[in-house]
Amino acid sequence: MKRNTKTISLTSGTVIHGQGYGRKLGFPTANLELANSSKKLLNVPTGVYAGIATIQLSGKTYKSGIVVEPEAKGKPVKVEAHLLDFSGDLYDLELRLELQAYVRPFLQFGTEQELIKQIRADIALIEKITKLLRKGSGKL
Repeated sequence: MKRNTKTISLTSGTVIHGQGYGRKLGFPTANLELANSSKKLLNVPTGVYAGIATIQLSGKTYKSGIVVEPEAKGKPVKVEAHLLDFSGDLYDLELRLELQAYVRPFLQFGTEQELIKQIRADIALIEKITKLLRKGSGKL
């Protein structure tokens, strides 16, 4: 885990329907369609990040696991966030994501069970990271 020295904000990502794979695994994610102003995200390494998701409409913030997936077959980088301690519908709402700390690179897994085990470990680490960030900088 390394601390990200600059926060990257996605100020105009709209939640769109994905394939529902995260929900199937028990970890629903908000898939974002990035506006042109958010394309600077392309300059960060793909992987898993600890961060903050803010629902623009309500202003509520949530600790989040944010995944930046690599480009695939001409498709742009995919960004999705699992909001910890959130349940509800975010479709068509705008989210602002702040990537606060790099957790690990994007990986492929052989089985769903391996992926679920890793997601659980990621969430536990993200909880620890957000606790440290809260103590050190007042964020999260």
